[in-house]
Amino acid sequence: MFAVLKTGGKQYRVKSGDILRVEKLAATAGETVQFNEILMVGTAIGAPMVDGAAVQAEVIDQIKADKVITFVKRRRKHGSQRTRGHRQQLTLLRVTEILESGADATGVKAAIGAAKAPKPAAVEAVEA
Repeated sequence: MFAVLKTGGKQYRVKSGDILRVEKLAATAGETVQFNEILMVGTAIGAPMVDGAAVQAEVIDQIKADKVITFVKRRRKHGSQRTRGHRQQLTLLRVTEILESGADATGVKAAIGAAKAPKPAAVEAVEA
């Protein structure tokens, strides 16, 4: 069975055991992440998402993609040149399980939201 999941503005067709390179996630190696934005599971197509479906994956490593070189040259009367390089940060994942139904509501977005949540006033007063 396969699933189509959405993360980092891209869509991926995955099955159990696949290894993915996705946009960087806030997780360390060895952690398990769950994707709840599932567009399709097997023959079930969502409108736009499949309710209760999820894909669980294990984080293998945080890596960088190959360097992409951008070269700009302006010729007429100025002769300026500029070279820039960029390496995109990625997360390497291994898909462990595809859940058609019964997935809990916590997922990648919930974990990221918890990290960005403001501190309670009592904690701020103790730290000051």
